[in-house]
Amino acid sequence: MKISLSDSFTYKKLIKFTIPSVIMMIFTSIYGVVDGVFISNFIGPTEFTSVNFIMPFLMIFGAVGFMAGAGGSALVAKTLGEGNDEKARNIFSMIIYIVIGLGIIFTVFGTMFLDDAALALGADEEMLPFCVEYGKIIMFALIPFMLQSVFQSFLVTAERPMLGLIITVAAGVTNMILDALFVAVFRWGISGAAFATGISQYVGGLTPLIFFILPNKTKLRLGRASADFRAIIKAFTNGSSEFMTNISLSAVNMLYNNRLMEIAGQKGVAAYGVIMYVGFVFISVFLGFSIGSAPITGYHYGAGNKTELKNIYRKSLRIIGAASLILTVTAELLSYPLSLIFVGYDAELFKMTQKAFMIYSVSYMLAGFNIFASSFFTALNNGLISALISFSRTLVFQVVCVLSLSFLFGLDGIWLAVIFAEGISLVITICCFSTNRKKYGYA
Repeated sequence: MKISLSDSFTYKKLIKFTIPSVIMMIFTSIYGVVDGVFISNFIGPTEFTSVNFIMPFLMIFGAVGFMAGAGGSALVAKTLGEGNDEKARNIFSMIIYIVIGLGIIFTVFGTMFLDDAALALGADEEMLPFCVEYGKIIMFALIPFMLQSVFQSFLVTAERPMLGLIITVAAGVTNMILDALFVAVFRWGISGAAFATGISQYVGGLTPLIFFILPNKTKLRLGRASADFRAIIKAFTNGSSEFMTNISLSAVNMLYNNRLMEIAGQKGVAAYGVIMYVGFVFISVFLGFSIGSAPITGYHYGAGNKTELKNIYRKSLRIIGAASLILTVTAELLSYPLSLIFVGYDAELFKMTQKAFMIYSVSYMLAGFNIFASSFFTALNNGLISALISFSRTLVFQVVCVLSLSFLFGLDGIWLAVIFAEGISLVITICCFSTNRKKYGYA
């Protein structure tokens, strides 16, 4: 049975509608993990560290795709809820064309300044050539990567979350097969890993582009777009929290890498790289649920259906709470085997990674509520509150906690920083939920 945004959602229906987005995000993170495993085990720890060093710079450009997808889909869902399908298609088309244009500009400038960026991030002479080699190849897949990020949200808004999952699985399988072929068989080194990732991004970005260009049975299709600058500004402003999240994560990752180089050297950066790869698998559950539920919230907000807003809000928080407990326990239990898979070849690095993973995993008890809150206010077209939660969580509190706790507790302080940052952010989240409940009528 087809589920529509206009439906009234039971727990079963809400989980059924959002589960493709959850699986999609999990699968995206898993093929990122496979990337890391191949680089770490078949190429070397220096190359693995180099990829982790340059990745924040590459993700800054991709952040625009997340911003356009989250903010744009929220506005489009609201417009559909208001019954204006033609305007929704116009906004959708404008956003896609703008993302492609920005992608061309970013590709040119990103490639030009890649060497300088790697040096600025703190790459040493040994790591620099690997950072540049990997980065230049990935930059040529930037446009499809941005499109893939945009369409992850818009396919849900178009009531085709399962298609989004299928495309993501196809891109992920492509990446894993090519990793095995290029890295393990052909021994192309870090270039092989980059080509595998880049080709998979073309699969993930161009396939949904073709779907929306061709006639389809959804309310969204790419076509002519008249200039509606107010809508574009609204969409990008509304998605500013997702942009800030990705920019902040990139900046914080740079800070983590630099502090870890000072305290523990390349092994500290490698341990953090493992946590980032594996941690995203757990966080992706919250991200996927938020992506899947946001268009529902946006639609009913546009339709003025406060009863269903209350229903979605209440059920979502309960689902997030249950998932937080399950994921934290699972992460603690899997800290040993997952660390062994990545860095079992080095006893000292393995011990450091497992301990870091066990400390870091406690943050999953808190992170889900903050991630959902930011997405929820984006869906309500309140980019300011969404950005406040996201900016505080991913940048302000993490920077303060990393600097202060690493000074007080050394290496353990770095792993503890994210727990303290998520805890302080949760206070902000609760305040935002409380003070805006009457305005939007969700509680």
